[in-house]
Amino acid sequence: MRSHILGRNGEGFAARFLSANGYTILETNYRASCGEIDIVAKDGDMLCFVEVKTRSGLQNDPFEAVGPRKQRVLALVARIYLAERYGTDEITCRFDVLAVYEAQDGSLSGDLIKDAFYLQ
Repeated sequence: MRSHILGRNGEGFAARFLSANGYTILETNYRASCGEIDIVAKDGDMLCFVEVKTRSGLQNDPFEAVGPRKQRVLALVARIYLAERYGTDEITCRFDVLAVYEAQDGSLSGDLIKDAFYLQ
């Protein structure tokens, strides 16, 4: 239960963090039959699929949680999103990963990696 609440808080923080950094949020929690993308946004003219990983304390590195298997799932979900919303999967886009960290006092901070991996 605690990790679910932490994850939801992290995703809310992530949307605010991205907006404050110039992103326009298009959708949150986009679901397809094979998986989910946490945030779909625009950074200028670039369409971005953002995976949010929230951690508290000294847990494992959130960026390591977006390994090859997770990347393949995100790429597949992105293709479905592009086909549904744009009628093609031939749109230039990128995958970003946003690590959200919860401090002991409950405050949140973020660390963004743009172009964390590429659609294969």
